Amino acid sequence: MKTADLGNFTEPVLICGGAYGNLQALEALADLQSTLGIADACVIHSGDAVAYCADSEASVQFLSARRWHAIKGNVEEQIVLGGADCGCGYEHGSACDAASVRWYAHAVATLSADSRQWMAALPAHLTFSMGGILARVVHGSVQQTNRFMFDSLPDAEFEPELDKSGVDLVIAGHAGIPFTRFIGNRCWHNSGALGMPANDGTSRVWASLLAPEPGGLSITHHAVAFDASAAATRIRTQGLPYGYADSLESGLWPSLDVLPDYERSTAGHTLRLDGQTVYMVRQSSIAAE
Repeated sequence: MKTADLGNFTEPVLICGGAYGNLQALEALADLQSTLGIADACVIHSGDAVAYCADSEASVQFLSARRWHAIKGNVEEQIVLGGADCGCGYEHGSACDAASVRWYAHAVATLSADSRQWMAALPAHLTFSMGGILARVVHGSVQQTNRFMFDSLPDAEFEPELDKSGVDLVIAGHAGIPFTRFIGNRCWHNSGALGMPANDGTSRVWASLLAPEPGGLSITHHAVAFDASAAATRIRTQGLPYGYADSLESGLWPSLDVLPDYERSTAGHTLRLDGQTVYMVRQSSIAAE
């Protein structure tokens, strides 16, 4: 499994993942990046540049042109390998599985040779350090690209993944809902999806900011407002599943197939993470403030 090391960051880093072919969300994130004064070399995308939304080619070209750091998600892996499906890990015959046939075919059909080459060159993982903390960026989990790791899972699900990671902080994507979770003296962080709302009844999407602090680093979740109507219109005019267009505007997922019971129960409950909690990851211990 190819891993690239980014070295030591002494400036804040903007984390995103799951752009999902949502060009409007990428443009909104670039606006946030500019507001925060973050350099392109300090932005990391945790995989699945294309998926549910309509602008696969434009989104990959956007990421490539800005030279943000990125890893392969399961969709990039499958496209590079010539896979017949997205490899998302959906249960066969589920609503998500059925919808993926259409959006995956659209992504495959619209991506240029240059975009495929960009995907092929991506590593599976990234590592870096900040404030004395070692971090690893993965897509689903450390050992499985398409594994869904949700906040409600027991510690026993996270511990072997953290053991395998060899780091203090794992940054993951794939699950689509932002959270920061402490397991012992280590941390698992998901910035949430950039290309699709977090099933909380708002059209906001999510990213996060890591910043060096004395003796460690801080993590802050950031909600990102984007032109949901324009992104939804692109889905509808391209003949892709309308459920995802509706989701961009309503903030509710068209299917809850992949969610554990707790995350199902919180559908439509507005997330209160936006800048309100700063998670401190310290060299000796981890705590939320």
